[in-house]
Amino acid sequence: MAEKGHPLISLTRVTKAYGSNEARIFALRGIDLTIDSGEFISVMGPSGSGKSTCMNILGCLDTPTSGQYTFGGVEVSHMSRKQLATLRRFYLGFVFQGFNLLNRTTAMENVELPLVYRGIPPKERKALARKALEQVGLAGREAHTPGELSGGQQQRVAIARAIATTPSVLFADEPTGNLDMARSHEIMELLKQLNREQKITVVMITHESDMAAYSDRIVYFVDGQVADIENGHAPAVKGGQDR
Repeated sequence: MAEKGHPLISLTRVTKAYGSNEARIFALRGIDLTIDSGEFISVMGPSGSGKSTCMNILGCLDTPTSGQYTFGGVEVSHMSRKQLATLRRFYLGFVFQGFNLLNRTTAMENVELPLVYRGIPPKERKALARKALEQVGLAGREAHTPGELSGGQQQRVAIARAIATTPSVLFADEPTGNLDMARSHEIMELLKQLNREQKITVVMITHESDMAAYSDRIVYFVDGQVADIENGHAPAVKGGQDR
């Protein structure tokens, strides 16, 4: 979606304040950040540093108090709720620490859900959901419910649900937080593979430096501001090419 010459995502002096007068608290204090199409960005920082607030604004789940947010060269900051919902539905995908799957629903049906909201016909919907499950290594598990899958497999279903709509950006909030180390690295390798092969831009919040190492850049938040940005040092993805 990014226009030629524009970064995919751009924040310019973005603030977010809660309350008013003496009770006013700033969660973000003038954020400047650009993310190019196809990048893998990790966001780190202590609790209360503003990283989740920033992610909510980037994901169009919240709006800034002041400053400018552009997505693909289009101003987002002052969009209506309906416009923001349309942007989320057609361009953004989300993965969370808690998987957020429907427990009594099959993997296939979970992945189909955002496609239902788009009004895609059932036959096409099932084909897209099956393809997404194949992309995350769950071919043959379409009829399994979350209770019949491991934690790592449940997160793969959640990722399949997020990519079934072919989003421009995948926002991942602590995607490995509920997984052991081996499953965490598997999920990170999957995200990196999708980033490389599908050209999906990934923006991830994590508190684990070894997970952040998979990204191209690591953005550090402190006290509502970007304190530092450094390059990641990602290990090679199995079956992929070295960086």
